[in-house]
Amino acid sequence: MNIPNNIKMIITDFDGIFTDNSVIVNADKSISRKVSFKDLMGVSILVKNGYKVGIISGEKNPIIEMIAEKFKLTEIFMDIRVKIDVLKDILKRNNLSVDEVIYVGDDVNDKECLEYVSTKITVPNANKKIKQIEGIQITSVDGGDGAFREIVDEIIF
Repeated sequence: MNIPNNIKMIITDFDGIFTDNSVIVNADKSISRKVSFKDLMGVSILVKNGYKVGIISGEKNPIIEMIAEKFKLTEIFMDIRVKIDVLKDILKRNNLSVDEVIYVGDDVNDKECLEYVSTKITVPNANKKIKQIEGIQITSVDGGDGAFREIVDEIIF
């Protein structure tokens, strides 16, 4: 992967990146998701090394709330339909340029954000249209299988 040295923040979608996009519908009609611990460790590594982490999700998810609390993340947004406006707000609040962030996404609701930033990354099991975005990099492992951690390892190690 080609990760610039001036990256200060990683902003990511959640489902399809930290998960494999599967949901389990429980008997009480609640939804469960499986998350890779490798990816959670990736968030920890980034925070410990002074990087900012943001999540912009189209869904409301208690796992995201847990991650935000555990790692003291402040740029967490859920149930967002138009992500580009949130991304631009995050950059403005954190005084960051499009060259200082990585955006990670896998589906059509991430397309504008991926096209907006300089460093854009997706996963092999992403939507076909996302994998066709000019300049996008694709992890070697699928979302939900340590893809976020793969990116972190490219940044830190």
